[in-house]
Amino acid sequence: MALTPRQKEVLDFLVAYIERHGFSPSFEEMAAGLKLSSLATVHKHISALEQKGYVQRRFNESRSVEISRSYLEAERKRLEAWQGGQKEVPLLGRIAAGRPVESVAAPETLDLGEFTESENVYALQVKGDSMIDDHICSGDFVLVERVAEVRDGEIVVALVDGMETTLKRLYREPDGRIRLQPANAEMAPLYVEPERLEIQGRVLAVLRKFRSQAAAQRVG
Repeated sequence: MALTPRQKEVLDFLVAYIERHGFSPSFEEMAAGLKLSSLATVHKHISALEQKGYVQRRFNESRSVEISRSYLEAERKRLEAWQGGQKEVPLLGRIAAGRPVESVAAPETLDLGEFTESENVYALQVKGDSMIDDHICSGDFVLVERVAEVRDGEIVVALVDGMETTLKRLYREPDGRIRLQPANAEMAPLYVEPERLEIQGRVLAVLRKFRSQAAAQRVG
């Protein structure tokens, strides 16, 4: 059954949380992570997802929400379909989603089928947790389009001082500086002068390899 945009956001948050921790979040953690106003609102969304067959709950247990096997299997098949085509994009290295780190080119590729026809698209693997509130987790892959100009609020690959790259949302401040804003309430933004910054692209998509919950629980 079709999901509303908010239900898809809740489902993506659940999948990302379970991937990171190996167990499901509490309703309180869901409310905080999704910026929902009350636990009743969380309960409403989870109930809707359960009715549509995307999640299951164990009776009278905390952290009892599980992603349905059918949904995880469908996501794996969708990723395999992307990877089954002939189109490959270069995997140019790892990019920090925390403090900036050096980005080093690597002779690897990601096969994404017909996901993109543009030669200006490449892939990076995320390292760090500064974008987790945008559901971009450490280990995820981001597809990036090479552009020189971006709009405020877009997620960008930013090269700082010609040597360090980072993944952040970009905002232009009234004083002329650029604010590189993490999507993590525990991390502070980075302010740089425009001449210190080179935009290397904007994020088009996020790819994540799904594990089964049983495997995630064994790891946890």
